Amino acid sequence: MKSNKQIKDIIYVHKNTDRQYVVSYGINFREFALHTPQPLKSLLLIKHQYEHGAFNIHTHLEYVEQEEMEKITSDNVEGYGDFCWIDFDEEAGVNELNGQEIAELLYMGHLKQPLNAPFYSKLNNRFAYLSHDDGWFNKIYYRDFDDFYEILGSTVASKLGSVKGGKGLFGMKKEKQFPVVGSQIITSFKEKIKEGMIISIEKAIVSRGKIEIPIWVIGDYFNMDEMIEDYQQFSKSPANGLLIFDRKTKNWTSSIR
Repeated sequence: MKSNKQIKDIIYVHKNTDRQYVVSYGINFREFALHTPQPLKSLLLIKHQYEHGAFNIHTHLEYVEQEEMEKITSDNVEGYGDFCWIDFDEEAGVNELNGQEIAELLYMGHLKQPLNAPFYSKLNNRFAYLSHDDGWFNKIYYRDFDDFYEILGSTVASKLGSVKGGKGLFGMKKEKQFPVVGSQIITSFKEKIKEGMIISIEKAIVSRGKIEIPIWVIGDYFNMDEMIEDYQQFSKSPANGLLIFDRKTKNWTSSIR
């Protein structure tokens, strides 16, 4: 069990295009929910320890409605161990799931991988969210990868704003708020995300005119202890790219090496 304190100011992302998932470290459920381009509707909870869900008699699973979302995002989700869910539009759709589909959901929650593509027309879901020690190991299936790029760009900006306590980065006067890193900037790293890359906010270089966030391509990991260990080594070598924030124009650009 990893305590949340061990999660550094780095984001690791590895995208598997064929299977439609992203493995990540450093983006937790609250950040995910906050930064989805369209608000999450309702969540069918497959594995969790949330105590305030409603009970669906048909599936014997609990669910969270949209108006309860603030409550679950404020809960100690990283303390649950496994936290797995799939979003849905209407409870009527959940009640139409057949035995095979319910079995598939349970299998997916248990093994963190679906038997088939985890997108159901009855649920109209955009995601299948499978995490262990949420924020430490997350495997999320995306119907549309544009959602992923937006979530990543928004999360980088919000982490940069909150890092290093109240003073902002490295004790410098805190910027009011960083604009989100646009999808076109994030997608310039598309190929590197497929290889597995780290965005290292903790090693950002701050000067009067700009902030440079280094990016390293480090490969494909499911074991996040190994990923962090290897990152310590990779981060001693020149970065494979930079996210650059111009403090005058308030614009983001990227540089790929």
